[in-house]
Amino acid sequence: MDIFDRIAKDSGGPLGQYRQKAFGYYMYPKLEGELGPHMVFNGKPVLCWSLNNYLGLANHPEIRKTDAEAAARWGLAYPMGSRMMSGHTSLHEKFERELADFEKKEDAFLFNFGYQGIVSTIDALMDRHDVIVYDSEAHACLIDGARLHMGKRMAYRHNDYESCETTLKRATKLCEETGGGILLITEGVYGMTGALGFLDKIVELKKKYKFRILIDDAHGFGVMGPHGRGTSEHFGVMDEVDLYIGAYAKSMASIGGFVAGPKVIIDYLRYNLRSQIYAKSLPMAFVEAGLKRLEIIRSAEGDELRKKLFTVTRALQKGFRNMGLDIGPAEACVTPVAVKGGVVEATNIAKDLRENYGIFCSIVVYPVIPKGMIIFRIIPTAAHSMEDVDYTLKTFAEVVAKLKRGEYEGDEIPDMAIRG
Repeated sequence: MDIFDRIAKDSGGPLGQYRQKAFGYYMYPKLEGELGPHMVFNGKPVLCWSLNNYLGLANHPEIRKTDAEAAARWGLAYPMGSRMMSGHTSLHEKFERELADFEKKEDAFLFNFGYQGIVSTIDALMDRHDVIVYDSEAHACLIDGARLHMGKRMAYRHNDYESCETTLKRATKLCEETGGGILLITEGVYGMTGALGFLDKIVELKKKYKFRILIDDAHGFGVMGPHGRGTSEHFGVMDEVDLYIGAYAKSMASIGGFVAGPKVIIDYLRYNLRSQIYAKSLPMAFVEAGLKRLEIIRSAEGDELRKKLFTVTRALQKGFRNMGLDIGPAEACVTPVAVKGGVVEATNIAKDLRENYGIFCSIVVYPVIPKGMIIFRIIPTAAHSMEDVDYTLKTFAEVVAKLKRGEYEGDEIPDMAIRG
């Protein structure tokens, strides 16, 4: 069969099957206006809880000024080519030194995109004799990196100490036969649940087993810890984490990422990361803008922004829990409100929230989470106000009451697709 003919006849997969009714509204929605808590969706103002703009830097006056000046000075093309061939500059080096110093590591290397950088890092580190041990709920980029591995990979139950140790025992036994090593991969903050990876317990296992730790701290970098150095700082285990990966898309409200660790390892990665060797260098405007963002994160203002972020976060989480709503083990900023229901209820609730209450948040259903559950993914930021929190808690009390009364039930998904 022709490939295109097969795809044309396909339902579209677990998510794509809804594309005819969902595009532009439930999926691929268009948020417009200034990035922040109050935006416009479908022509109406909404209170937005769906942006990873944790510290509110997207519209910070100094950031906007730096972004504009950097773009005007360099354009978005400079430097052309990959870092290795013709895209290397002193500013790239400076940014790497600053990131390494911030994370208390010997060296760091920039990624043009966080997702590809992580996939490529895992691929470059491993050979066929090595074993990858990873959390079963690791982010897609970590799973994709593990899939490239030609050797064994073993998952342990999410944040389960006993399962992790058992898996390390199996991996250790296998490596005794192959002569390989073990890389344990975890997240600092799980972006769907707000749970923290149990780094404090993982590092304790180093006393019993020989392995290296790589953490993806996309949702922790700039946010977690007394100085925003991430989840490893939060747990006081920065020295025990071998490779630290941060992303700019969350706390920095930008694009790209980095890996930090021992100089000899980072230097090896510079010459072996396929996603960086065979792709364009991070444009200078983003590098200069990243330096400014890191400056603010490291400053007293950064401390104040983190304080405000967690004031909003804790008020929301306390409010939801006091209402008896299930937000799971959320400790970081991401706050998932979980209720029972299917896809029809989820889309009806989304429509009610957006059209009648003026609240925009992401709705998560199967296959991202188990069937029969709905998650409203709330992402607090330092730019939100306590008034925003109060209104949202009041709204959710009403919505959950409606859900229990069966007001969101129906036979099919309401067709809200926006067609051109």
